[in-house]
Amino acid sequence: MIEAALSHVALELDRHLKRKLGESEGRVVLSPLFEQDGTVTARIDNKLLMFVVNIEKDSVARGNGSRDSELTQRGSTRPLHLNLHVLVAANFANGNYAEALRFISDAASFFQRQPVMTSTNSPDLDPRIQRLTLDIENLSISQLSNLWSILGGRYLPSILYKIRMITLESADVLREVQPIREPATTVSTRSGTAE
Repeated sequence: MIEAALSHVALELDRHLKRKLGESEGRVVLSPLFEQDGTVTARIDNKLLMFVVNIEKDSVARGNGSRDSELTQRGSTRPLHLNLHVLVAANFANGNYAEALRFISDAASFFQRQPVMTSTNSPDLDPRIQRLTLDIENLSISQLSNLWSILGGRYLPSILYKIRMITLESADVLREVQPIREPATTVSTRSGTAE
């Protein structure tokens, strides 16, 4: 589900940039800066990179009471609601700094105009996803420094977004639980004769 959500956001941004720039080449890539072995990821020059920097449980999400009741009766687990912190970074080198700033500005403008993606305004959205909401997360200079230190790279023009809400539901039924019913009680009356 996470990959479906991020792939969709990247695809929508890439389509916007292609229309705006009149280009056929894709400019948005779901990719980290570095591979696990520390080498620079291939084919990310002159691209906007999108990658996850954190995944958190959404503790504010509330379930539907009747849905929770149904899940409990079926013995399934409750859905897990996640928020993703996604960095959009412009990887432009060799004198293309102004181009990097332009691409970051275009990305920010696009997400400002379409901060919520649903099947209504984004028909290619995976049917398992009801909505995605994108909000900019502000970082202080020290938080930004810590983030880029963890990423192992030099700072690139970038914006951190919080994408809410990815919902993971288990389709597995752990056990069937029969609902509790009212006990059937009957009152028997004896018919007798009066003396």
